[in-house]
Amino acid sequence: MIRLSLLAALLLAAGSVMAEPPVAIAIHGGAGTIVPEKMTAERESAIRQSLRQAVHAGHEVLAEGRPAIDAVVAAIRVLEDSPEFNAGRGAVLTNTGTVEMDASIMDGSNLDAGAVASIKRIRHPIEAALRVMHDSPHVMMIGEGAMSFARDHGLEFMDEAWFITDFRRRQLEAIQADEQAGLQLSESWHSTVGAVALDADGNLAAATSTGGMANKRWGRVGDSPIIGAGTYADNRACAISATGHGEFFIRHVAAHSICSLVRLAGLDLDEAADRIINETLKDAGADGGVIAIDPKGNISMPFNTPGMYRAAIHPDGRFEIGIYRESE
Repeated sequence: MIRLSLLAALLLAAGSVMAEPPVAIAIHGGAGTIVPEKMTAERESAIRQSLRQAVHAGHEVLAEGRPAIDAVVAAIRVLEDSPEFNAGRGAVLTNTGTVEMDASIMDGSNLDAGAVASIKRIRHPIEAALRVMHDSPHVMMIGEGAMSFARDHGLEFMDEAWFITDFRRRQLEAIQADEQAGLQLSESWHSTVGAVALDADGNLAAATSTGGMANKRWGRVGDSPIIGAGTYADNRACAISATGHGEFFIRHVAAHSICSLVRLAGLDLDEAADRIINETLKDAGADGGVIAIDPKGNISMPFNTPGMYRAAIHPDGRFEIGIYRESE
C-alpha cells in the first residue's frame, strides 16, 4: 500500500510538471553605439518602459497557453508603436524623408514563414508578414503589391506623418549634412526590433521588424525580412531574430547559421550564437547581435557592439533587461 501510494504521488507530481511546461520569450530593440553618456535619463526610462511592456505582452500570451507565433506578434506590436525604436512609428527615414519598412516571421513547428519589404503606411508591418504566412501561398511580398494585399486583409494604415518623429528628422539631417561634407557618421546604429519565443506546446517562433537604414535609397532592403538572414525558427534547433549590418547578415545567412550549428554541429545555443556574432560576423567587420531561444527555453543574447536593447523572461519566470554591455 505504501509503495502504491508513493507511486501515485510520483505520478501526480509528474502530471503537475507536465501540466505547466516552460514558456519563455526574449526581445530586442536594436544594437549599436549605445552608451550611457549618449543617453538622456528620460530617453533611457522610455526605452526601458517599452521593453518591459513588450516582453510582458508577449509573455502574457504564452502564459495563456497560446502559440509562440501570437506571442512574438504581441511583443513586436508594442515596439512598432513605440517611437523609441526603428520599426513602425519612429522608423528611420529614407534619403527623401519617407518611411519604408520591412518585417518577417517564422513558425518553428513547420517552417512556415512570411515577410514584407519596402512597405509604407502599414501601422504594424509584423501583421502584414503574418498575413503573408497564413493567408497566401508565398513567403515574401514587397512594395505596392504587399500593401494591396494588406488592404485586402483589413490591416490598419496610418498617414505617413504618424510614423515620422522629430528625432528621426534630426537624424536624417545630420547624416545628410555629413554626407555633403564628405564625412560619415561616427556612430554605428542598427535599431531593428525582434522577438523569439517558446510556447507551452514546445513550439518556437521568431519575428523581426524594421525601418531599415537611415538615408537609404534605391529601394534598399536589409536582412530583417530575409528568412535565414535576420529571422529563423526551427523546433529542432532554435529561434533567432537579428539586428545589425544587414548586408553582412545576409551574406553569412546569420540566423540560419546559428540554428545549423545547434542542430547539425551539436553546439549549445550560447556557443553557436557567440561564434556567429563574435567570430564570423565580427571578423567580417559587421556590427550587431541576436536574440536566440532553444526548445528547452535557454536564451542567448550576444552582441559585438557597445550596447543592445534587450529583455527576456526565462522559463523560471526570471525577468532580465539590459541596454549596455555590462550586466544589469
